[in-house]
Amino acid sequence: MDYICAMSKSWKYIFNKDTLSYEMVRERTARRRFIKSILLFIGSIAAAFLYVWIYTSVLGQDLPKTVIIKKNNARWSSRLEVMNRQLDRHDELLSSLAMRDNDIYREVFGMYAIPEEVRNAGYGGVNRYSYLDYGGCPDLLRKTVVRLDMLTKKTYVQSRSFDEIAAVAKHSGDMVLCVPALAPICPVPGSYHISSYYGRRLDPVYGKTAFHEGIDFAMPSGNGIYSTADGVVETVRHEFYGYGNSVVVDHGFGYKTRYAHMKTIAVHEGDAVKRGSFLGLSGNSGKSTGPHLHYEVIYKGRQVNPLNYLDLSMDPVAYMSLVDKVKGGQQ
Repeated sequence: MDYICAMSKSWKYIFNKDTLSYEMVRERTARRRFIKSILLFIGSIAAAFLYVWIYTSVLGQDLPKTVIIKKNNARWSSRLEVMNRQLDRHDELLSSLAMRDNDIYREVFGMYAIPEEVRNAGYGGVNRYSYLDYGGCPDLLRKTVVRLDMLTKKTYVQSRSFDEIAAVAKHSGDMVLCVPALAPICPVPGSYHISSYYGRRLDPVYGKTAFHEGIDFAMPSGNGIYSTADGVVETVRHEFYGYGNSVVVDHGFGYKTRYAHMKTIAVHEGDAVKRGSFLGLSGNSGKSTGPHLHYEVIYKGRQVNPLNYLDLSMDPVAYMSLVDKVKGGQQ
């Protein structure tokens, strides 16, 4: 009887309509059904992992999502490569403009050339590209971002340079009067001679070879000295050695002139002078072995040969007429 009761917990009778009789069927418990479901779920997951492993590791295939990501990455890499080729062309164009800017435009107007380190300078301070250090940013993307920043900076520098040139060009007529083309003395034949030229020579005081940065007009003390171009008196010096009594005039556009070993000086620092303005008298002050005028032309911070600018063949009458005209205009 106990056996029948035990069996009743796992078996049940079901009426079969075809045989018109009851049939005994084994009844599955809820626990067995739950365990079977768990095992089926685990088996499905294992089968999925096995499929993925075989598909990727054994067969060497990419998952569909990975394929899509790789295609997108390849497409963007191609676009970045095209952009870098365009940046190459723009960089070449900017380099050409920079060369013409320094060697032609700024040179013509006597402006200082922009150094390469200024044109090619990056952005200082904090790391501007720290946001690219995360997420495995490709080198091509970093390179493109940096190049865009560099070209932006170079374009800005070039634009500012053209703005400066345009401003100077508006006053280009004034530049002609600022080039030291007049002789610093009235070129009366026989009243002077050039005792030392620009270049290396034997120093008359120390007896050693040295570079002479100007030209010397040997003449008696007391001859008039005149400004060779329009400008502003930058310095007036009275020294026992060296240049002795000297004057430096800043003409703008990169030009300056120096007049040294003078006897007297008739101008002061800050005075505006014209081409032909009286500066003082020649003399024998400073490191000098005889009365003369030491004359220098300084362009962009370095001495150049004054004979490349002077016109010593100018008629003395025309020269003094210019001097008198300037003197009359200043009175």
